[in-house]
Amino acid sequence: MGHFGFSYIGCIYLLLLFIPNGIWAKYKPKDYDALTGREPKFLRLLEGLGQALTTCCSLVFADFNPKGWSLWSLWLIGSLCCMALYETGWIRYFAGGHTLRDMYRPLWGVPLPLASLPVLAFLLLGVYGRALWMVVAALPLGVGHIGIHALHWRRIKSS
Repeated sequence: MGHFGFSYIGCIYLLLLFIPNGIWAKYKPKDYDALTGREPKFLRLLEGLGQALTTCCSLVFADFNPKGWSLWSLWLIGSLCCMALYETGWIRYFAGGHTLRDMYRPLWGVPLPLASLPVLAFLLLGVYGRALWMVVAALPLGVGHIGIHALHWRRIKSS
């Protein structure tokens, strides 16, 4: 279920999310706001719920901090790889022309990398920490966040 305590790994993950998103707010693609007005309210609700829950879980369960090497550590390594790929996606976006296509196109075969990779990272982190609450929190985040961005990508490709 999870043991209460501060997770520095969870805090690092949140910084890896919030810093590029804060920078992105200054360099949004010019047509981004036109996409956001047509998002289903149910997906936005799930996304917001998932964001709040994963943020809380990231900080309050000490189970995400490394405990020494075991085969179970591969879950943490997988999660860290997802976060590294996520950051790579942001580097591609910031180094490019800040276009919608740069934001949504696949990265090395990973569809919607800026939406799917952090969700997968938190899901794997929850498995690593054996924290059921994080796994549960990642589910509405995944449905909402990936669902919204899949709709955006579909609209971008059709225009």
